[in-house]
Amino acid sequence: MSDTDDDVPQLSSQALAALQEFYIEQQQKNDIKTTERCSDYSLGSIEENWKLSQFWYDSETALRLANEAIQAVGKGGRIACVSAPSVYQKLKELDSKDFSTCILEYDQRFSVYGDEYVFYDYNNPLKLPENLTAHSFDIVLADPPYLSEECLRKTADTIRYLTKGKILLCTGATMEEQAAKYLGVRMCKFLPKHTRHLANEFRCYVNYDSGLDSEFVY
Repeated sequence: MSDTDDDVPQLSSQALAALQEFYIEQQQKNDIKTTERCSDYSLGSIEENWKLSQFWYDSETALRLANEAIQAVGKGGRIACVSAPSVYQKLKELDSKDFSTCILEYDQRFSVYGDEYVFYDYNNPLKLPENLTAHSFDIVLADPPYLSEECLRKTADTIRYLTKGKILLCTGATMEEQAAKYLGVRMCKFLPKHTRHLANEFRCYVNYDSGLDSEFVY
C-alpha cells in the first residue's frame, strides 16, 4: 500500500462549502437558542428539580404574588425574591420599569438571567455579594425550600438583613408558629397553588397590610 495523498478520501470544494455552511447555521441556531433562554421568563422555561425541593406556583398564583409585591413597594421599589424563582419570572414577564428585582437561588441554572441572579445557600444565610447591602429592598418575598424550622430560621436571617421592613413569606401552613416567631408575620387568606398537587398545604404570611387578605385581585 502506498502512503500517497491519493489514498485519502477528499471532499469536493462544493461539499466543503456545504459543510461549512451547515456548521455556520448550527452555530447561529445555538446563539439564538442561548439568547432566547436568557430572555425567556415564562413559567416552566426552567423545569422543576424535585431533588432541590422545587415546586413552581401556577401562573395565577405567581401573578397574584408578583402584583402584591409591586403594590407593596410602589414606583421605583426594589423586590428581592429568595428561593422563589417562579415569582421572579412572573415579575420579569410583566416587563415594567417601575420596579427592580433580583433572584437569590441555589439552582445555578437561573444564572442565565445574568446580573439579577445571586447564588444563595440558606445554610450560609448572610454569605451575600457586597452589592446586596443591609436593608436595601423594599420587600423580600421568600419561599424557603424545606418545611423545617432550621431552614426557615436561616432563611429568616437573610430576609431580615435584606428588607427595609416588608416581608412576604410563602411556606407550609404547619410553619405558622415558626413564621411568627422568626419574622413576626401573620397568615393571609389567600391560598397559593402550585402546578402540581402537593401533600402539604401552603400559605402566605406578611407583616404589613396586604391585598392577600382580601378578595380583591390586582
